[in-house]
Amino acid sequence: MALVHFCCTQAGPGGETEYAASNADTRLPVHQTEEYLPALSCYSVCIYTGASWRQLSLQRLHSSLPRFSPNQTTSSRSQIHLVSVVKMSHQPTVVDDDKHYTKDPVVNSNGSYGGSHDEEVGVVTKGEPLQRNLKNRHMQMIAIGGAIGAGLFVGSGGALRSGGPAALIIGYMIVGFMLMLTTQALAEMAVLYPVNGAFYTYVCRFVDPSWGFAMGWDYAIAWLTVLPFELVAASITIKFWRDDLNMGIWVAVFLVVLGIIQIFGVRGYGEVEFVLSLIKIAACIGFIILGIVINCGGVGDKGYLGAKYWHDPGAFQNGFNGFAGVFVVAAFAFGGTELVGLAAAESDNPRKAIPMASKQVFWRIAFFYIVNLFILGLIVPANDPRLLGSSGANTKASPFVLAIQDAGIKVLPSIFNAVITIAVISVANSCTFGSTRTMQAMAERGMAPRFLAYVDKQGRPIWCVLIQIAFGLLAFIGESADSSTVFGWLLALSGLSYFFVWGSICLAHVRMRMAWKVQGFTLDQIPYKNPWGVWGSAVGLFLNVICLIATFYNALYPSPNAEPDATAFFQAYLAAPIVLFLYLLWKLISRDWRLYVPLREVDLKSGVVLADPSDEPAEVKTWANLPKRVARALF
Repeated sequence: MALVHFCCTQAGPGGETEYAASNADTRLPVHQTEEYLPALSCYSVCIYTGASWRQLSLQRLHSSLPRFSPNQTTSSRSQIHLVSVVKMSHQPTVVDDDKHYTKDPVVNSNGSYGGSHDEEVGVVTKGEPLQRNLKNRHMQMIAIGGAIGAGLFVGSGGALRSGGPAALIIGYMIVGFMLMLTTQALAEMAVLYPVNGAFYTYVCRFVDPSWGFAMGWDYAIAWLTVLPFELVAASITIKFWRDDLNMGIWVAVFLVVLGIIQIFGVRGYGEVEFVLSLIKIAACIGFIILGIVINCGGVGDKGYLGAKYWHDPGAFQNGFNGFAGVFVVAAFAFGGTELVGLAAAESDNPRKAIPMASKQVFWRIAFFYIVNLFILGLIVPANDPRLLGSSGANTKASPFVLAIQDAGIKVLPSIFNAVITIAVISVANSCTFGSTRTMQAMAERGMAPRFLAYVDKQGRPIWCVLIQIAFGLLAFIGESADSSTVFGWLLALSGLSYFFVWGSICLAHVRMRMAWKVQGFTLDQIPYKNPWGVWGSAVGLFLNVICLIATFYNALYPSPNAEPDATAFFQAYLAAPIVLFLYLLWKLISRDWRLYVPLREVDLKSGVVLADPSDEPAEVKTWANLPKRVARALF
């Protein structure tokens, strides 16, 4: 592989830019580069800006260099640091600079040619690149089963007790609809920009770097603090069978298991999630069938139940306070779905896998959540005192386990307890993926310590993984007398994180579409278009704000007759002042006091993968292919 290095430097008191090329001792002006290099058609230019690699054909060099170099001088963050020319095994596609960037190959950090897959543009790492080892089946299971965990199997009992069966269904439907709008917005951006960091990067680019900094660290902290909680929760599920064993034993076992999974990198995460999600999906389907049988009087001695519990004790409990309390539980239950966008940088075909996975969110919400919760409200009364303990992973208070026990089925409670254990381990596995990839991406952007950006040859962000495992050691305090207080404050750090992140994703999509229009791009250039459009994202943002307001009210008044409690309020709303602190912190560090990035200054070209009409010819709409088109739209 032939390699010629070029330097681009800035000189002159007036800020004028001088471009020069060098090969050994030879220095040439850029305009003479084409004369210097033979066989021009098989060369391309790779520009490293300090934030990302860009590779361009030499025919586009003259129009591209000014875009990468600003007018000001001495700014190390904005200067071009290195330009390389590599000889490729085939001639790259030469396209109009203003229309397509899809065929630009990617250069690894060591200067080697890394392939011409358009999805790889924008994957930026220090050391080695993240590896694209997530297959389509992995992405599907991350979307369908990635967030089916203790929030559904256990936490739903607290929501049922707080708000009643009707409030439970309505609250989960509102949050579910909001999440469906969010994932579609994220899917459009992730296919268009399959870059490392996903939504954190989008918020920095399309909204404001300071807000992106706050969202990135808030999201990373949320996953860091949830891991020890999930490890304790998994250990509690074991007490269903053996109450005499020390919890620390199982914490150590689960922590070692998570460490072993990390050895296999993102492929290990994908394979484990694939298997665990299949088990959780099978459990959900099985409970739906069993719940119908129980409601109809097929098992147990209660006879036909019908809608009995919707009348006594009633469809709603505790007024608006109970209804508002459902939102936080629902957000915790649905949390993790956005990992599909975070996995875009490690998917082998994000253009195909991400839209398909995002569409599955609708079916997961409609079938696995709403149907299960509706049946649950029919067979478990909201005033059951055993539901008071339905927090964490106390499986003895799980409404699913209670329904099975009340039906007099002997073996199934243990089986479902095993399912809950698997679900909790799955969430812990997602913790390691969500936090490590977010921290690594932030380090790449200079918003985290530089050493966190390191990725080894197997595509593993080693230092980020070690930090996540270190946070997992906090789970050993689970046996202490003050563990509930400690974990209460740890979870307070992540209590509202999902609402902030989901709302920011919707805002980023709205801003991206606005900048897309202002800068003269067309919707036809977007490979996957959000079927809900920009208005869907606006509605999603509005619903997130409503949920934040409802949660604020519920934090002040947890029950209709309760007095405000400062401790309870901050444990429910601590994430808000932390986000504000992080936002102001980066404003002070960056000295960028703008509230948002002007639309004309939004970077829409770095790492973009535009639609290529030649890849997918327009399909003629006929009655014969109607079923195929409907299936593609839904799945």
